[in-house]
Amino acid sequence: MIRSALLAGAAALLLPAAAFAQTSDADDSTAQPSPPPPPAEDNAAPETASPHADHNEDIIITGFRRNRQDVLSGTSVVSGEELSRDMRPTIGETLARQPGVSATSFGPNVSRPILRGFQGERIRILTDGIGSLDVSNTSVDHAVAINPLTAERIEVLRGPSALLFGSAAVGGVVNVIDARIPRRIPNEPLHLAGILTYGSAANERSGNATVDVPIDGHFVVHLDGNYSKTGDMRVGGFFLSPELRAEALASPDPEIRALAGLRGKLPNSAGRTSDFAAGIAWIDGQNNVGISINKLDSLYGIPIRFSLDPAVEAEAVRIDLHQTRVDGRAELDLGDGFLDLVRLRGGHSTYRHSELDETGAAGTTFFNDGYEGRLEFVQSGRGGLGGGFGAQYYHRQLDTVGDEKSLPPNATDQFGLFALETYSKGKLSAEAGLRYELQRVRAEADPVIGNPDLTRSFNAFSGSVGASFGPKSFRAGLNASHTERAPSAEELYVNGPHPGTQAFEIGDPTMAKEKSNGLELTLRSEGEGYKLGASAYHIWFSDYIYQQQTGAIVDDLP
Repeated sequence: MIRSALLAGAAALLLPAAAFAQTSDADDSTAQPSPPPPPAEDNAAPETASPHADHNEDIIITGFRRNRQDVLSGTSVVSGEELSRDMRPTIGETLARQPGVSATSFGPNVSRPILRGFQGERIRILTDGIGSLDVSNTSVDHAVAINPLTAERIEVLRGPSALLFGSAAVGGVVNVIDARIPRRIPNEPLHLAGILTYGSAANERSGNATVDVPIDGHFVVHLDGNYSKTGDMRVGGFFLSPELRAEALASPDPEIRALAGLRGKLPNSAGRTSDFAAGIAWIDGQNNVGISINKLDSLYGIPIRFSLDPAVEAEAVRIDLHQTRVDGRAELDLGDGFLDLVRLRGGHSTYRHSELDETGAAGTTFFNDGYEGRLEFVQSGRGGLGGGFGAQYYHRQLDTVGDEKSLPPNATDQFGLFALETYSKGKLSAEAGLRYELQRVRAEADPVIGNPDLTRSFNAFSGSVGASFGPKSFRAGLNASHTERAPSAEELYVNGPHPGTQAFEIGDPTMAKEKSNGLELTLRSEGEGYKLGASAYHIWFSDYIYQQQTGAIVDDLP
């Protein structure tokens, strides 16, 4: 695929025109503003800085800010020029070139990350520490309602650090960090940034523009908008595998034999997405309060599943997605005591998507109302000790309507407590994490699905411990973890057809918690002109939850 990008990621427009300061995405330095700010406390960020000042890849800012070399499990950080080069319309394809990351694919518009072979409920996809608040976890054909074009930085965490965001994150956490709630005051009266991309495989065109305006020395107003559009994807070969082509050619049905020659553009894989946001923040040193709102709309097709059974009609399903989301953040600098910082983060989303047939009629519509909040207490680093603790609450109300509904109305409430303690001194780094979750999943009685009123409650305990040893030039580490994951509403209560994935899905309301134990060995080396990282891991599961074919056919679906 031929791909080009025009980037203006650090462009600044001065009114009136004058010499301007520009900062690099690769370091934490900031240009000197004029007039200079009041003196800042030691180790505190200055009041005015570039919006890109946190883009140091040696610092992990997801969760509790730490040096990357002290994070015991494998991590990936994508920012700056690398992020611009790898940018794709979906978060899965954007990250697919990172070590240990691959992606699902239902065309150029639907792709979720796969971390170490895990997807869906076993990884968490976040925006600035809060979940995507959509229904992408319910099926691989449901798009993630996070647009990578808005990202300034993407961090992928695995292992103990992932426990901060949910016991379900066995595979890890993907955190998309944007500037919709500004963290820094720009040095310029008007800060502009933009990116344009083109990809030839699906005639992919996308663009994003961002504006940050400082007001009265402490306020920053943020605006951004982006639009992307793709055509049907060109496939480098035949649609069917060699085995299926041979089977099709052996069929006595001429229409089935014709399927063996299908190649070129993949039908019904085109789509378009628009996303607009506005935010405002008050910033005073390390103290800041802000809010943002964004509106995401997307219409995309699910590639047709060509069946070799003449009785099964190929369906061209499109998904019409809409989400309105409000996010808020507050951070309070507590000074030099035991606690350094208190951070409150929350988000609310109203989401719906309809699965449209070839006539444009909605077979099923998903309505999701969700909110999530986190309260974090960050400890001051003293004597090599650090870390923090906090609480998290998540609520989701999901309902589906239509002739092809497969889920009863259901609600999920989850409350979590978590802590991560770290120690670093000399050649030794160690950390230990704990998380407790109480999850309640309730399904209302539904005559279409055929289920009674059902409620399941789960207590899940997860923990991890690990250490690394050695100089910066070569460190070896080992960590161990135990996780418990409560089954989701979809895994418990689904019972019906899903045209998007061409399956009739049946849940099990009696399922127990999924448990796992894992070990991971990490090696890191760094020297003049090179960096090297490697990890090896093994995970043992009990009560593993997965889809298994029954061999039956219902409504022409397996």
